[in-house]
Amino acid sequence: MGRRLQLQVKLEELFESRNVYYQPPGTIQMKYPAIVYSKSRIGSRYADDTSYTFLDQYEIIVISREPDHKVIRELLKLPYCSYDRSYVSDNLYHDVLTLYY
Repeated sequence: MGRRLQLQVKLEELFESRNVYYQPPGTIQMKYPAIVYSKSRIGSRYADDTSYTFLDQYEIIVISREPDHKVIRELLKLPYCSYDRSYVSDNLYHDVLTLYY
């Protein structure tokens, strides 16, 4: 199983729901609350002029009808996860986190 699919399973476990979407197209009808995530960059570490490790950076958006969804605290317990910002759109609360995985 690839790393991205491992992350999908981990997010579904933490969220206790299958409403976890990776880069969903506009034609998908999402059910809320939901997590939407996408890869935003690939970080690498160098030594001796060679890349030796890679970590994918993901933007994770928790979308909910309630302002403080409990999964946010669970996500922040993951290594290399940080809270970025929040906003409201279409009467839904969006909390944006960054995760290196």
